[in-house]
Formats: sequence, structure tokens, C-alpha cells
Amino acid sequence: MITARNLTKKFDGFTALDNVSFEFEDGEIFGIIGHNGAGKTTLLKIISGLIAPTSGDLRVNMIDVVKDPVALKETLGYLPEESRLYETMTAENYLAFFGEIYGLSPQEITQRSRQLFSALSLEPNGKKLGEFSKGMKRKVAIARSLIHDPKLLVYDEATSGLDPMTSRYITDYLRTLKKEKKTIVLSAHNLYQVEAVCDKVMILKRGNVIAFGNMHELREQFGSLTYTIFFSISDLRMLAGQQKTCRQEEGFYACDAEDLRELNDCTAMISAAGGDVKRIESHYPSLEEMLVKIGK
Repeated sequence: MITARNLTKKFDGFTALDNVSFEFEDGEIFGIIGHNGAGKTTLLKIISGLIAPTSGDLRVNMIDVVKDPVALKETLGYLPEESRLYETMTAENYLAFFGEIYGLSPQEITQRSRQLFSALSLEPNGKKLGEFSKGMKRKVAIARSLIHDPKLLVYDEATSGLDPMTSRYITDYLRTLKKEKKTIVLSAHNLYQVEAVCDKVMILKRGNVIAFGNMHELREQFGSLTYTIFFSISDLRMLAGQQKTCRQEEGFYACDAEDLRELNDCTAMISAAGGDVKRIESHYPSLEEMLVKIGK
């Protein structure tokens, strides 16, 4: 379990985090989102033991991160936003270097490296890291974070700047890591990725927690179920002044309803005007819509 109580971080009078508290279980994927400057990276660095909070308490599986950050690092895999690799090294030597730092034997390093290269579909073939594509470099950085088989992973923008195929692959790989009972904390601008893989999500704004919970809880907080009605009609003007709220979409007309009462009114009006309702889609607010609602 990871438990934070009243985490505050100040830089020269600027408050990057302000009394941030949360709790989540082992084996969960925990997403942290917010606009630029919200405090996401600062929080990730505190969770990773890279910087100390100005005040507050943080415990990871009984480890007091504030008092003993070194103990945390033995069970932590950290991925910064930028894949800063030693580009004159081969991928094999790069993982071996970090494996030795974590005290792995040569046999363990070889076994773990082969497993990770296979899991991440990497074929380094002795090439230097400087010759790798951005996507391959990101995969090597992920492999480095996993070489010592840590229980906790802290990933800052794991798919930042990657092509859609590689981004999708890494998103799927996060699900695999969860099945291996890894606990993952991540931030991402790709809100679809967060929505798809995270068990719980925290929304930060200027260092403050605006919302925290699973997707169902966040949807309940930021808006209820809405509906889109797709229909055909010979003459839109038959809708008695409602045509201005309609739009053309996917070869049909479409209009939105905020609740069931409005949905029933719209479908009745379309039918009375001689229209034909083709389908009705329900819609919960997405994380992107939540962030827009919160504003900067």
C-alpha cells in the first residue's frame, strides 16, 4: 500500500504541491493527470525518493520514503519523461551496467535481459543505443527500470512522443506488468491511455488535489450519463426550431440530451416530425472533458 498524508513541496516560495493526500493498494495502476505545471512530475519524484517533500508523510509498503529513500530504491523502477541513455553503449551492456548496480549476478543479468528484450519485442543485436529509434530507446529505458524486478514502478509520460503503434504496445505492456502484481504510478498527457489502464486517477491543479478515485467515481463527480441521438429526417425544419441544436454526423443528423427526460422529449419530437431514430449512444465524460471543465 502507498499512503501519502499532507505532502507539500515548496521551491523558493513557490508551492508546487499543497497538502496532497491519497492512498492506493499494491497491484494497482495509479494515474496522475493535470495541466502543465499542476505538480505531476514533482509528485512522481517525491514518490520515487528523488526529492524530499517540504512537509508531509509518504509510506510505501511500510517504508518511510522521507526518512529512508535508499530502502525504497531497492524495490523501485523509475522512468523519467526523457529517455536519457548512454548512447555509446549497446543495449546489452546498458542493462548489464544497471544490473550490476542492483547487485545482480552475471547469470541473473543475462536471464533478465533476455526476458525483457523478448517481452518488449526488442532485437538490439549489439547496436549502440544512439542508433536506436525513439520508440526503441523508450523500450530500453523501460527494460532498465525493470532489470532488478522491482515491485513499484513510477513512470513519467511512458509513451511521450511515440508513434501510435509503439504507444499502444507500451500501454498493453503496462497491463501485463499489472498481471505480474506490479504497482504502477504514472503520469500521461495521453488521457485515453490513463482512462484505459488506471484503477485510480488523481487530478491535480496548481499543486492541489481536485479529484481522486476510480473512473466511475470521477464520472459521478464531473457529470452524469448523457446521450446522443442519431436520426434521419426529410426536412430538418420540421423540428420546430430545434434544428439549430442539431448537427450532421456519420451520414445522419445528431442531437444531444443531458438526461432521460430530455432524451424522451427529443425522440418524441423527431418521431412527430416524421423522422427516424437510427441509434442512441450513451456517453460518460472523458478525462479530457473533465480537465477542460476544471480549466487551468
